[in-house]
Amino acid sequence: MRTKRLVELAKTIRSKNAGVDQITFDVIFGDRESYELVKRSGALTADVVSQLYAIPRERITAFVEYDPAPAIKFTIRRDRPSGSPGERDVFGAQQYAPLFDLLVPLDA
Repeated sequence: MRTKRLVELAKTIRSKNAGVDQITFDVIFGDRESYELVKRSGALTADVVSQLYAIPRERITAFVEYDPAPAIKFTIRRDRPSGSPGERDVFGAQQYAPLFDLLVPLDA
């Protein structure tokens, strides 16, 4: 099966704070074809995010395939509030990297 990494298909992959208790992720595509391919493949779903980040599915508070943009956005609840002792990413801006190597089947 032929695949591509998500980072090769998306124009932008980023994460950032969504208040002190959540981090939001944006996967934005530069063309509709790549966006539709990822949607159709099922390579990026809430269940996949749960596995990729080793978190319970209940920590994902939103997962949206946003056709007008074209983008996939999701939000996860933090283990602890931003800036609290032991918290390692105050701005939530370093959490997107695991998405880069997500394999997307091209024959979906």
